[in-house]
Amino acid sequence: MEKISQPVVKKDHQPKMTGRALYVGDYPSEGVLTGKMLRSRYARAKVLDVKVPPLPEGYFYVDRNDVPGDNNVNIVMDDTPVYARETVEYIGEPIGMVVGPDEKEVNRIWSEIEVSYEELEPMLDLRKADTVFFDYEYGKGDMEKAFAEADKIYEEEFTTGYQDQTYLETQGMMAQPEPDGRMFVHGSMQCAYYVHGAVMRALGCGPDEVHILQDVTGGGFGGKEAFPSILGCQVAVAAKKANAPVRCVFDRREDLEFTSKRHPSLCTYKVAVKDGKITAMDIDVKFNGGAYTTLSAVVLQRGIICANGIYNIENLHVRGRALKTNTTPSGAYRGFGAPQTFFAVEMMMDHISRDLGVDSLEFKEAHLVKQGDATSTSGKYHFPVPIPAMIDEVDKACDFRRKHKEYAKPQTGRYRRGIGMSMYFHGAGFTGSGERDIIKAVAKLHKYPDGTVEVLASNGEIGQGLRTTFPKIVAHELNLPLEKVYYNHPDTARVPDSGPTVASRSLMTVGELLRRAAIKLRGIWKDGEDQIVEEHFKEPDFVIPFYLDKFQGDAYPTYAWAVNAIEVELDTFTGISKILGAYGSFDVGTPIDYNIVMGQMEGGFLQGIGYASIEKMDYDNRGRIRNNSFSDYLIPTMKDVPNLKCMLHVEKYPDGPYGAKGAGELPLVGAPGAYVEAMEQALGGVKLNHAPFTAEDALAVLAKEAE
Repeated sequence: MEKISQPVVKKDHQPKMTGRALYVGDYPSEGVLTGKMLRSRYARAKVLDVKVPPLPEGYFYVDRNDVPGDNNVNIVMDDTPVYARETVEYIGEPIGMVVGPDEKEVNRIWSEIEVSYEELEPMLDLRKADTVFFDYEYGKGDMEKAFAEADKIYEEEFTTGYQDQTYLETQGMMAQPEPDGRMFVHGSMQCAYYVHGAVMRALGCGPDEVHILQDVTGGGFGGKEAFPSILGCQVAVAAKKANAPVRCVFDRREDLEFTSKRHPSLCTYKVAVKDGKITAMDIDVKFNGGAYTTLSAVVLQRGIICANGIYNIENLHVRGRALKTNTTPSGAYRGFGAPQTFFAVEMMMDHISRDLGVDSLEFKEAHLVKQGDATSTSGKYHFPVPIPAMIDEVDKACDFRRKHKEYAKPQTGRYRRGIGMSMYFHGAGFTGSGERDIIKAVAKLHKYPDGTVEVLASNGEIGQGLRTTFPKIVAHELNLPLEKVYYNHPDTARVPDSGPTVASRSLMTVGELLRRAAIKLRGIWKDGEDQIVEEHFKEPDFVIPFYLDKFQGDAYPTYAWAVNAIEVELDTFTGISKILGAYGSFDVGTPIDYNIVMGQMEGGFLQGIGYASIEKMDYDNRGRIRNNSFSDYLIPTMKDVPNLKCMLHVEKYPDGPYGAKGAGELPLVGAPGAYVEAMEQALGGVKLNHAPFTAEDALAVLAKEAE
């Protein structure tokens, strides 16, 4: 194990374990007004009138008329309103907010508000949706020739549903006017500078008139990437009107119903096969964006880039659309569009191989990309592809090859088994040229006269360990004890914009900036003096420029790789599947802290298993999310998968700190493909095409079998 990989006690361990950590809901309530959202009862309607009862002194009703700047939240396309416009576009859309010092009185006022609507026909069906938010298309090779010469053509549809981030701490933000006229906004978030830009726009003020602080954050998983920008604007507008601090913290039901989730998907694959080999893929991807665009553009981009999986497909055509429905807006979630399409392509490979009478693993191995091959977007796999060795590691851990052939034979009796495997990558860093052209990250180190060093960056600690790993990198280069280097939660008044805490970019990209800054500081170190050094992002020379309009070039400089296998035992009486084992080999480059990385792999893998199996969430015929508590939205625990084995396979990335690559998103992505293939075997070789695949789904298949 590398010296840098040796595990240490996380720097935020003690405050969290002792209860001293201060979350946004823990700030003293004295002088702070409580905010409660007034939300739409309809999926689509005109708001004709809002009758607010007489307000006691110190209580306020806030809506779009109180927004001093632009009533649009700065995200990507900026179409999400701070507070609803003349129409509401989904059930739960915030029309206004009641704020006041006493929560009970706020609730009373809220309950007496009367809203008059003119109900409009909503669009709830992704298949019928005709408003296109984003439409991307790319391809390579000669599709017409490949399909004309094919021995056989396969076509199938695959669907995936919502997944809620279910972080332990719900969404919460607080805004307070400061004596100097600035607005201070703080709370639970991933991207302080995203919130900064959004609040500036909503308040119509300059960059120095607002500053944003990330409080201790109880998990994010993507759910606190863009959503805090919306809630941050809402509390900032309320605080501006009331000229007092305003805090709004969602309860769990509110959070489950009305915050962003993973995009549901509908993917159609048409595949040409000649001489037992895939010669072409024609892929159509549809993501349900919900009522507003939020982050659908970049989620869709990643989803379609990996739509052909890790397979070398010479002739390829991919079209991807994010479509509007009058449902809760979809957003970022760990994996960011990749789990949907990797599930589809892995199942497609399984189904084709079965029809050809070939073992699915052997079929996949025959199509794997290797170093030097072209990527889907005509870029290049610049570094080794370690998948073959990782397959062997997983096979050794669970005897996959033997079991896969054994379970493919007819089974009888109440309990039946299956095992499945998926293999995949996660593009490390921001998609395309975003890192170079949009983010342009800057990181600083501040050495104080006493010899302590502070890391100055905008990346947030959301449980993934940045407050530990960033100082580890700096301390390692400066040969300092770890306690001499520290990293506070970012405040935009103090730190440069090193970019968002997304896309598995923080450690690989910003960590490398900090490593270089530490080397620079080491070279000019002067005892007893105050010194600051900074480092700017520079794209590696080997990268083939990416052009979004053509979808060509290196979408990512490098890739993290993984192989997953899941073994199940199905109870044919109840439809419940017991997971006998889940095995994963993960290549995230050099781990900067072994324990932290293993925690990420285990947690992410378990999260993916939930997405594959029990995390069924949907909306009813009115457009309302039906699951709004942990009684009816189930997430897996360690008891559900007691035999979960994760292994690290290290393929170093030369432009990451000590060879590190992005780690956080990778472990979730592949579980659905492995789990559903296992369920196919346990159910006697049926073809399954959706995730999650629940116990109810299994019973439906068994009932059909019994007919």
